[in-house]
Amino acid sequence: MSAEVQDSTQIKTTALTSKHISLGAKMVPFAGYNMPVSYSGLNDEHLTVRNAVGVFDVSHMGEFILKGDKALDLIQSVTSNDASVLVDGKAQYSCLPNGKGGIVDDLIVYRIDAKTYLLVVNASNIQKDWDWISKHNTYGVDMKDISERTSLLAVQGPNAMATLQKLTDIKLSEIPYYAFKKGTFNGVENVVVSNTGYTGAGGFELYFDNEHAEKMWDAIFKAGAEFGIKPIGLGARDTLRLEMGFCLYGNDIDDTTSPLEAGLGWITKFTKEFTDKAVLEKQKLEGVKNKLVGFEMIDRGIPRHDYIITDANNKKIGKVTSGTQSPSLNKAIGMGYVEAAHAKLDTEIFIQIRDKAIKAKVVKIPFLKK
Repeated sequence: MSAEVQDSTQIKTTALTSKHISLGAKMVPFAGYNMPVSYSGLNDEHLTVRNAVGVFDVSHMGEFILKGDKALDLIQSVTSNDASVLVDGKAQYSCLPNGKGGIVDDLIVYRIDAKTYLLVVNASNIQKDWDWISKHNTYGVDMKDISERTSLLAVQGPNAMATLQKLTDIKLSEIPYYAFKKGTFNGVENVVVSNTGYTGAGGFELYFDNEHAEKMWDAIFKAGAEFGIKPIGLGARDTLRLEMGFCLYGNDIDDTTSPLEAGLGWITKFTKEFTDKAVLEKQKLEGVKNKLVGFEMIDRGIPRHDYIITDANNKKIGKVTSGTQSPSLNKAIGMGYVEAAHAKLDTEIFIQIRDKAIKAKVVKIPFLKK
């Protein structure tokens, strides 16, 4: 997910924008779209997802279909992870290295069949990603950008499965994490039901054509009424993903950060040829200078994006990329890049908040232990 907030002169809407406005959502321009940031309040929405079930409209995300005999070859060349291990109905988290050791975007690769793949990318990077992949498409792969006509709902929380199962014959309990099934949902055909949520609370994401958006939304809310289902804004989406230590493009990863610095070595596979393989292999061999770490505040204070991180001698050692007061843990947490020497667990670091050095310590992520 991306952190880009844009000027509202050419603001786009999703198929559900009027629905959010009618529900009293606080709307903000986000990645070029008019999006709901909150409804009942961040803490209430966050805890609804952790304890019950909530629905996010994430239709601003981008979707590309890659089709052809060489679709996998193209994906293998532009992504860091090894998509050859995918079978039909499986998905994979990956990133697009940018040719300079940085990251164009992080994305999810879905294998529909041996010649057809769905790539889901961040809203603020749709054009950038399209241009980047197109530039490397020397394989004659048929590419379609279906972002504008595709709606995406993320139904998340411990009661998501019980809510959604009422509306489909697809056996949701048989879809493991990072897998998906295509079928009929609420009478709509060809819906992709995917277990790839970004909250750590369990649940599913539903991809379908825009024309069905309101019908889907209403049916899901009716089905989830007994569980206290609520609409959830982007504010809670951010705090939920941060508790899990999931990276947010534009905050924790970008064109200047390498996947290895970001702790994404697990999606960087050197068993194949891909953009930046040599650069990243060298980095792995020599070790990275900076590392993305999780930290929790020891003293009072909430860390925010771009706050300076120092050591005990007040020397700058890095900066905060994401931070919040965690609604689940009731403590302030954050992520940031620090010099590798300060990345060890339990290392004491200081966050500069309003010219004061506020004590914190490096901790293991995810912050929220299951």
